[in-house]
Amino acid sequence: MIYRLLLIVSFICYGYTSFAQQNSGASQTYTVQSPDGKIKATVVFKGQLTYTVTHETDVVIAPSPISMQLANGEALGVSPRLKNVKRNSVNQTFQTPVYKRSEVQDQYNELVINFKGDYSVIFRAYNDGVAYRFATSKKKDLIVENEEVTFNFNNDYTAIVPYVKQEEKTTIEQQFNNSFENSYIHKPISKLDSERLAFLPLVVEVANGKKVAITEADLESYPGLFLNNDPGKIALKGVFAAYPKRTEQGGHNQLQMLVKEREDFIAKAKGTRNFPWRVMVIAAHDKQLADSDMVYKLASASRVKDVSWVKPGKVAWDWWNDWNISGVDFKSGINNQTYKYYIDFASANNIEYVILDEGWAVNLKADLMQVVPEIDLEELIDYGKQKNVGIILWAGFHAFDRDMEKVSKHYADMGVKGFKVDFMDRDDQEVVDFYYRAAATGAKHKLLMDFHGAYKPTGLQRTYPNVINFEGVHGLEQMKWSGPEVDQVTYDVTMPYIRMLAGPVDYTQGAMRNASKDSYRPVNSEPMSQGTRTRQLAEYVVFESPLNMMADNPSNYMKEPESTKFIAAVPEVWDNTVALDGKIAEYIAIARQKGNEWYIGALTNWDARELELDLSCLGEGNYKAEVFRDGVNADRVASDYKREVIDVPQNRKLKIYMAPGGGYVTRIYRQ
Repeated sequence: MIYRLLLIVSFICYGYTSFAQQNSGASQTYTVQSPDGKIKATVVFKGQLTYTVTHETDVVIAPSPISMQLANGEALGVSPRLKNVKRNSVNQTFQTPVYKRSEVQDQYNELVINFKGDYSVIFRAYNDGVAYRFATSKKKDLIVENEEVTFNFNNDYTAIVPYVKQEEKTTIEQQFNNSFENSYIHKPISKLDSERLAFLPLVVEVANGKKVAITEADLESYPGLFLNNDPGKIALKGVFAAYPKRTEQGGHNQLQMLVKEREDFIAKAKGTRNFPWRVMVIAAHDKQLADSDMVYKLASASRVKDVSWVKPGKVAWDWWNDWNISGVDFKSGINNQTYKYYIDFASANNIEYVILDEGWAVNLKADLMQVVPEIDLEELIDYGKQKNVGIILWAGFHAFDRDMEKVSKHYADMGVKGFKVDFMDRDDQEVVDFYYRAAATGAKHKLLMDFHGAYKPTGLQRTYPNVINFEGVHGLEQMKWSGPEVDQVTYDVTMPYIRMLAGPVDYTQGAMRNASKDSYRPVNSEPMSQGTRTRQLAEYVVFESPLNMMADNPSNYMKEPESTKFIAAVPEVWDNTVALDGKIAEYIAIARQKGNEWYIGALTNWDARELELDLSCLGEGNYKAEVFRDGVNADRVASDYKREVIDVPQNRKLKIYMAPGGGYVTRIYRQ
């Protein structure tokens, strides 16, 4: 009787198979499946904790070890001693204040394996992927020497990877300082350069056309994860920047802190805490990657009680065009007359913000309290208030960090609406901590935060909704200096499946000077885009950007009122998003809903393309569509486009055509 009772208890806690294995000395195995039963994570441990991920009958991640090494000699996940196992199933929805849909369904099954030694490993299985993390419940603080993060594969699959831009950076240590901006390379895993770091997210093409995107979520007080290939193996292994021991002011205009020496550990940690999620988003069809919520769902819930003041919007931007405006009787540049011109333009077109990018604060001082004499901020802020236009200020990392509270309070009291903070260019624990301090300080003073020179989003925008956008993208600014060998058009139809999976992108689209493949060239002060005009309009729908720059200058926009009117009217946050069709590096089509209107945006690579889009998401009724499509000569004159109003077919099958490097965009409304 006692034995039967013990057996029942053990079955409840561990599962009968594992109980038998435990008593026989064999390895122990636990599984957790997605709610739809298609995805399964299998966790095995005896001498080493390993996991495997499958989708239906396909192995997505082959058996891969995980562990965490502590400075006191403990190795979590090595020779683990089981304490108990718990399972949870969650199916809930939650509201989102600033996102690509107003409501998110959060459904998963969870496996929590608690080990002796006061630590746990948690696995979650969603219908579109798997995530795991370590958690500790120790009384004393920890020093984490390293974390073993491994993704093994059972075949030499092709990976789609953004390397750290090497330039003069030849060592791994030098590569830790980077802006997290690069285009993608497509290579078999075994052919990846083991001397180069890949930043996340990245994608691996696995069996039967399926894809797995690898990234991380809920990265707090811990260094970010890089990957590189493991020579001689078909594997990607984790690499972390060690904790900074000594930093010096330097870098761009003395606005950065450069690491001169590092500790022999990666993180200082509280004894009781959750560590970041290691995330694998799995897609049977590419378009599913372009519409994933996993990173957002895995992030910590909002810590800001009142977010009613967080206002998404468009931003009239000065820097991309080098402050070049025309048809005025004053010298354009960093001065009040130029910014009043920007404010007038923004007000006339219902654009919510104007940014003062780099140059308004005295150069080389890293002191945001020193304003150049050509700028009277109080006058500009008051002028903006009269015109219903808010002012956002650019700030270098060190200048903002060194006196964050004073700077935030001073400018918030003056009426500034937010900061674009730039040139962090690191993601070691010290800088990750900065993001959270900046987010919390901004929330305290009701300031928006737009992070540039930034690592990829990991869900901070859910935890602090005032963090309204991130760069970490190879955006339109690259066209100021990049030659024709840089294929931005192909990047545009690759990034939405990979980088944008992690969160919003401050890509800064909206060029009114547009170039075909043959006519493009870099012009720093009067830059152009690769691809067509319609492509630039469509990017406001395809790219997720709650704070959305209008890259061109007001003079150019005023010469193109039809395009400008459309751009200004596109919403920045949405009630619903549906990925309609797409293939990585070839094309993408996305539908987004706001109220009673739908917007459809599509982009192609350098191949002309015809698509038939299924618009059954519209539901019943008769609809009209305001369409911007590539003109008949857009393959040669990239600015050539056609605007028309059409009836949406009753069968909801919309046929579209895109020129090489082209796009298609439409606003759909009920008749």
